[in-house]
Amino acid sequence: MRHNDRAASAPWIRTRLRTAPGAATALAVLVLVTAFLAAAFPRAVDAYETKGLRHDILTADAGRSTLEVARPQPGLELPQAQRDAEARSPELARIGAGLLKALPAPLRADTSSVAYGVRTSKPAVANEPWLPRPEAVPPQLSYVAQSGLKEHATLASGAWPTTPREVTSDSRAVQGAVTEETAAELKVKVGATITLLTAAQEPITVTITGIVAPRDPRGSYWSADPLLRTPSLVLDTASPFPVHYWTGTVLLAEDSGPALLSTAAEPVLFWRIPPDPAALTGPDDARLTSVIASLESGPGLLKVRETAGDTAVFATGLGHIVEANARMRDAISPVIAVAALGIGSVAAVVLLMTGALLAGRRKAELALMRSRGGSLRGIGGRLLAETAVTVLPASALGLLLATLAVGEGRFWPGALAAAGVGLLVCVALPLRTTLQHIRPTLHGAREDMVSARPSRRRTVAELTLLVLAVGAVTALRRRGTSAGGGTDLLVSGAPVLVALIAALVLVRLYPLPLRLATRPVARLRGAIGFLSLARAGRSSAGGALPLLALLLALATAAFGGSVIAGIGDARDDAALASVGADARISGASERATLPDELVRTVRDLDGVRGAAPVRIEYSVNMPEAVAGDGGASGGNAGTGTSTGSGSGSGSGSADDAKVAALVGIDPASYAELARATGLPAFPAARLKAAGSSAPLPEGAKAGPGRVLPAIASPAVAARLGKEPRAIETLSGDFEVQVVGTVSRVASVSPTDFLVVNSAALEQKAPTTLLLTGAPDPGKLRAAVGGSGKEYAVQLRSEERARYVNTPMQAGAERIYLAAVAAGAGYALLAVLLSLLQTAPERKTLLARLRTMGLTTGQGRKLLAFEATPQALLAAGGGLFTGWATIALLSPGIDLVPLALAGVAGSDTSPVLLRTDLWSLALPAAGVVALAAAVAGVQAWWASRRGSITELRAGDSR
Repeated sequence: MRHNDRAASAPWIRTRLRTAPGAATALAVLVLVTAFLAAAFPRAVDAYETKGLRHDILTADAGRSTLEVARPQPGLELPQAQRDAEARSPELARIGAGLLKALPAPLRADTSSVAYGVRTSKPAVANEPWLPRPEAVPPQLSYVAQSGLKEHATLASGAWPTTPREVTSDSRAVQGAVTEETAAELKVKVGATITLLTAAQEPITVTITGIVAPRDPRGSYWSADPLLRTPSLVLDTASPFPVHYWTGTVLLAEDSGPALLSTAAEPVLFWRIPPDPAALTGPDDARLTSVIASLESGPGLLKVRETAGDTAVFATGLGHIVEANARMRDAISPVIAVAALGIGSVAAVVLLMTGALLAGRRKAELALMRSRGGSLRGIGGRLLAETAVTVLPASALGLLLATLAVGEGRFWPGALAAAGVGLLVCVALPLRTTLQHIRPTLHGAREDMVSARPSRRRTVAELTLLVLAVGAVTALRRRGTSAGGGTDLLVSGAPVLVALIAALVLVRLYPLPLRLATRPVARLRGAIGFLSLARAGRSSAGGALPLLALLLALATAAFGGSVIAGIGDARDDAALASVGADARISGASERATLPDELVRTVRDLDGVRGAAPVRIEYSVNMPEAVAGDGGASGGNAGTGTSTGSGSGSGSGSADDAKVAALVGIDPASYAELARATGLPAFPAARLKAAGSSAPLPEGAKAGPGRVLPAIASPAVAARLGKEPRAIETLSGDFEVQVVGTVSRVASVSPTDFLVVNSAALEQKAPTTLLLTGAPDPGKLRAAVGGSGKEYAVQLRSEERARYVNTPMQAGAERIYLAAVAAGAGYALLAVLLSLLQTAPERKTLLARLRTMGLTTGQGRKLLAFEATPQALLAAGGGLFTGWATIALLSPGIDLVPLALAGVAGSDTSPVLLRTDLWSLALPAAGVVALAAAVAGVQAWWASRRGSITELRAGDSR
């Protein structure tokens, strides 16, 4: 019997798929898209985490990322022959190969750049008279006999250093080379000799036989120790006076290491192993951190010493790089979890809506099977088999497409996500359908909102969800999106819970205004308005699932769009805080001034809308703080305090503002610049140069009692108080009186500043020129370079571009863009499904009304008026839900890790989430437009079909 049952199930499935191919295809496409998104999300997260980890290691300074094993020279108690042998290439290469094999996974070495040899750890003074002495101090040189010189450099002049005879500790002549940069700075030529003294003060002659050029100057071979490539002028810390001397490195022949063992420069044997991040993945960071810690001071170090010697030490900065990457990942992950949970919830609700639509279409068929003796188990099994045949291949295809689209990433998380989508549809559709037929149902029973009285169980469930939502929002506002370095799913799911509560409330309340509106409409002539409102007020298209899907999708799209907009605003604001305007021209040093001719030339360039010359003097000592807190920032009628959202809140205390930046401006041009760049309004009228602050003639000295009005930061204003205070600057000595405060100015990034009218200063020449507009970068730099001096040119657009280079940030931003698009798409799909669910009923209604004299135009108006109120209510509810979600959660979300983290010199003040109107309005408007369009298409299609087609004998619709 069981065999016969299984054999009979195949014709049923084939028959059902042939009977309704459109429904099966639509379900398969929906499952395919959802499975693709579900599988692509964890793979995309893995991909950007992997790329971020590799990027951080590759772009880090080689001195930090390289693994170095070093040990002191062989002991003096050993025979000389043994000591010399340990410092030669064959023994060093053997140990290096052993170290490479001993590296634990996932740590791997870039074998093409591995270097080993002998180097001096203490620089030796070089007294050759031809070497440069910038301040009468001779240079100090290091010496290294390192492997692979010929493979990593090209010979610029001379010959490669060699060892004509075997070098030992007794050798007193070796050959060496220097790089082109070292030769240029230290005046080294081919054939020059440098003397290196032994511990017994015997000279070792180092002959420079060649000058080499690095093949990859930024590679680890040359950058692990930058002195190999580039000499440096350093401060002599042992001298009582601030004097400098040159330091650099001489590259000896590879087998010349034994000669260094006789010197007093503390020679060491070393092996430099650059890491190869090509095989690393994002999830490897925890293991990588553990492995590095073990190599530094754990079991791994013992294995290193078994190979390199008992005195070997392991050093690297790679662990700090990995830890910084992990901190950024932990900061970004909770924000990404908000988008993931939101879109996942929307997708699940839309799948349930699809199941409800299919169940509704087959309700009569299954009721007939149930009335004829069909068991729930048998019906459910047939539905499960029928659904699985369509859904499982679609889920597998979605997983395959996600794997092909996102090449990097673990397979199993994506596979589990795609399997979850298929399992949800396979279980939900048969379960929902069979539960409706536990008891035989009466034919034609009413299913609108009038009969759907809220039960006690529903009330308890809604109150439980309300408590969870309030708790999640409260936790998010108090502790942010992450707690203890992890992701709290309850906190990250707070937007979903808020949207869920709003959906449940709207389901209960939305029929009320529609039913109230039917009363005045009922008194009007014509039945179209009354019929549309009456049907909209009790239509099943406005059930819990459609509204829940709409509100979740709109809230998630609004949240994701606001995150994207907040990231862009934060980067724009950080670029403005760094540059001060659209372009900035300043001298090579703080005291360098700009000539008037340069200012006029730049001001006349095409694309320059405004120019504000500014004189900036940093590190001006402020007078002692006034007693009490009677600063000008409070209680002064003449004070205008404005706030900005960029760097520098200016909220420091008076005790902190001991040093400030003096900024001399032209009030009119600077106020115009502030308006053009979106900075806080600047009270330029308060800096009017009149009376004791009248402009000084060129070259004139300020007299005693000269008081200049000043605009200060809040901390400086609190320190100076309301009375005039004397200050001493390079621009002149005068008294200042604070007449207003602003929290931010365009010209300086420090939070403590003092702004005065430059016309009242003794020294008026500007040090900086701020420009607004869009000048051509090439022409601007050409105009600045034509002045004959070196000036720095900064562009706001170039500074802005620095914030989008981190793969982790770019990947997270792409995920949020996808979340916005997916949220909008699922919202539109929810509208379409809700309207399709009641499409047969509306077609039948139109057919009946046409038999009563309803025209085609009136039928179209009826369907449009019926669909529009529900769409407007859902869109309005979605707007409110999205706005409320962002307003409630914004205090707990900081977008710095997504916007600015990882960029040197960027502003790290909190970046709060702000509502983006476009992200709120566009999806909501799309919902209304789609509802109206679908209703119009349904009315047009119904008008083409005759009433006989829709109304058949015995049809209960």
